[in-house]
Amino acid sequence: MIIDFHTHLFPESICSGRECYCDLEPAFDMLYRSPGSHLVSASELLAGMDAGGIDKSVVFGFPWQNPELFTMHNDCIMEAVQRYPDRLIGFGCFDPASSEAAKEAERCLDAGLAGIGELAFYRSGLDDESLARLAPVMAICRERGRPVLIHTNEPIGHRYPGKTPNTLAQIYRLLDRFPENTLVLAHWGGGLFFFNLLKKEVKERFRNVYFDTAASPFLYDTAIYSIAVQTIGAEKVLFGSDYPLLPPSRYFKEMEQAGISGEILARICGLNAARLLGIG
Repeated sequence: MIIDFHTHLFPESICSGRECYCDLEPAFDMLYRSPGSHLVSASELLAGMDAGGIDKSVVFGFPWQNPELFTMHNDCIMEAVQRYPDRLIGFGCFDPASSEAAKEAERCLDAGLAGIGELAFYRSGLDDESLARLAPVMAICRERGRPVLIHTNEPIGHRYPGKTPNTLAQIYRLLDRFPENTLVLAHWGGGLFFFNLLKKEVKERFRNVYFDTAASPFLYDTAIYSIAVQTIGAEKVLFGSDYPLLPPSRYFKEMEQAGISGEILARICGLNAARLLGIG
């Protein structure tokens, strides 16, 4: 079973009329103003999954600031999961800095969504104020044993839409502050997994942490797969395509080029996600 742990879908009204939402939400405008930034509905995501050989996908929306928008989008995720329960696994998404964030997290989990994410602080990064705002949501997910997927990125290199000002130290403080939460760090955690080579407390901090591969073909050399397996362990890596940003085939090709063995490939592309989500 192949599970894509990082995909996005949008209500059809947003797919067909993104411009007015760009005018309302700066982060959405940054990422999706360009018509080349694809938006897909549930049916289009399913078609992409079929074309890419994906059995199940974890799907989420967007961290809207406006509570009406993130409520509407999460309702769309819930409806999609109800319509395609054998194919889609829903996560609730919202602006983690919103005063309504904890309430919305509870609503999403009560409705049967499997986790929370992709949460992002696009303008501030993961500074101390952001972690404080995140704490109520993390408490809810910790109590319920649900994973939280956080947007992270490498702190150096070229700029691109969606790249936040987070630092590796900030990402590590996230783990240090919420050690009992199950966390998935998107986009390889910005490379944080490398520090698993340190001998002191870092290995313990990574105990409940996973790293997804979203956007890897845009950001990293193919060697990252073998290096991550050697450094953090195959059981900590989750295949995520960031669809519709990239098709799954790009990742499978790079894993093949990296010389990932069949057993390890099975873990990365499905077994790890199934264990994390409690899928038999």
